[in-house]
Amino acid sequence: MNAQSPTPTDNPLKPEDRSRADMYALIGRLFYAAPDSDLLAQISQPGDASMGADPPGELERAWRTLQEVCAATAQSAIKPEYDALFVSAGKAQVTPYTSHYISHSAPGKHLVELRVLLERWGLARGTGVFEVEDHVSGLCDVMRFLIEEQMPFSDQRLFFERYVHPAMVPLNAAVMAAAPEAFYKKVVALAQIFLEVEKAAFDMDDATSALL
Repeated sequence: MNAQSPTPTDNPLKPEDRSRADMYALIGRLFYAAPDSDLLAQISQPGDASMGADPPGELERAWRTLQEVCAATAQSAIKPEYDALFVSAGKAQVTPYTSHYISHSAPGKHLVELRVLLERWGLARGTGVFEVEDHVSGLCDVMRFLIEEQMPFSDQRLFFERYVHPAMVPLNAAVMAAAPEAFYKKVVALAQIFLEVEKAAFDMDDATSALL
């Protein structure tokens, strides 16, 4: 997803927002394609995913588990798993297009509404990108953009609650049920815990706003 006219800001991101943006970027990248050897090495490097939270909990443990799997698994073993899940020559086991998972709206209508919102924010598919806007990696990239551009928290919450959380939860469940090997089960385990951390933060902000 490309920003047509990003809004520059002189305010540096808070460390927790930098971690949020990086986590969305990583999850999106892992759903877009199987990781190469360089990415596996980067993930394996020491570091945490606490996002400034109090002592490391489920998110940190899921991150460390993924790091261990990345350190122990060759790229050549992961690509067949990715292809079997998402890009099978026949029918893929799991579709990465999130409109499929939204039960309250027809997929076509949901996609049109998504495109209208992205256009309002000056976002469009990059040149040479063939994936439709509702691809899970695209949604993660939008969340990364909203965080990095320090868009209002209300805009982040709107996009998360309307397009990200209600689609990615069943998508993660579908991957967990279908994944033949360990790698993508670890990816979606991390993604799911991260989504719940995000949801809790947005719910708290919503509750606080209601009291004001």
